[in-house]
Amino acid sequence: MKLRVFLAGPIHGFEDRQEYRVLLTDILEKAGCEVVNPWQREKLIYRGGIEPSKLKTLVERDLRDIDECDVFLAYMPTLSAGICMELFYAKRSGKKTMVICEIENPSPWIVAHVDYMFKSIEEFKRSLEYVVHSGNTNK
Repeated sequence: MKLRVFLAGPIHGFEDRQEYRVLLTDILEKAGCEVVNPWQREKLIYRGGIEPSKLKTLVERDLRDIDECDVFLAYMPTLSAGICMELFYAKRSGKKTMVICEIENPSPWIVAHVDYMFKSIEEFKRSLEYVVHSGNTNK
């Protein structure tokens, strides 16, 4: 059975810089994972402007997607309120959490909710087989 991985990352302010999602999706799929990428449905909303009436629905859909996944993976090149909220939700929901964090000295709130922290996509790629398939959900 394939592990389902929710792929989080910055969107607001990064609408034209989503290449990391293609790279991480490729890495995860080669490792035998199914990737849930909210950007696939949200890009039209962000590129066209978000109607305030749609914001709650957008957030609720992301949370449902996290509920339906086994693993939460976030790419965090910069601080993002959305990623932090999703990370908190995923951890409190009992998901295995992984963050690729390029922030120097990340907040204790981030560190405390992460099972596996990586400093780069390359470090994540080298560790993926062990982390995803070990069944070990501890740090």
